[in-house]
Amino acid sequence: MCETPLGIVDFISYEESVPVLMKLLGADPVLGSQKRVIIKPNLVNASSPPITTPVELVAAIVEYIKAVSNAEIVVAEGCGAPIYSTNRPYRKLGYIDMAKSNGVSLVDLNNAELTELNDRRCHIFPQFMMPRIVMESFIISVPVLKKHSLATVTLTMKNMLGCAPPDHYGGFVWKKSRFHKNMHRSIFEINLYRTPDLTILDGSVGLARHHLGGPRCSPPVGKLIGGFDPVAVDGHGAGLLGVNWRNVEHITLAHTVLGRADRAL
Repeated sequence: MCETPLGIVDFISYEESVPVLMKLLGADPVLGSQKRVIIKPNLVNASSPPITTPVELVAAIVEYIKAVSNAEIVVAEGCGAPIYSTNRPYRKLGYIDMAKSNGVSLVDLNNAELTELNDRRCHIFPQFMMPRIVMESFIISVPVLKKHSLATVTLTMKNMLGCAPPDHYGGFVWKKSRFHKNMHRSIFEINLYRTPDLTILDGSVGLARHHLGGPRCSPPVGKLIGGFDPVAVDGHGAGLLGVNWRNVEHITLAHTVLGRADRAL
């Protein structure tokens, strides 16, 4: 592969830093060859960034894709909050206005058409129901740099849990609660079915202790991290949060299977 598996740039602004990172990664020919690109943010609920992915970052990625590709662009997410649909964070966080002004489609993955997948390597989910559009598109995962109470860190591989349909993997407390019992193995297995093709990880600020709030990283991390190797991205992201990737079970499970975390060293 000609593209760089991992890249890190200083955060100046999304408008300035996204093109620099894309060029560093050699993303132009990859994006230019796609028919449809999904941008998958982390909209776990309707809270403001840095709990969720800033719409300004997604808008900068949309602008860049348009400059190098004729691909259809779709923003797709499945909110995890139990009491409202993905439309609420789309509306509250500015995604509906952004989509209208940029000619971008919005998809709620919680209600998307599904396809059944099978993988004998998976112990918890040997069969998995996945939104069909996820399997038929190029996926750019756009998570936020955060620690997590169950997964230690929530980065690009954890971000893929938003693809899971709550009718199959939800519960009363949380729309993706079936993953909570064995979080690390669940993250690994959903990524066996579908890893992101490219990641742009927002490390401009960072959450230092918890994924739903709490103190921000101080000083702010001030980086955008990108890559075609999701395991490398997560390995480096963990390090930026002061966590050795070898102590994060889902990263160690994925290391050498879905990518290489030691590229982050």
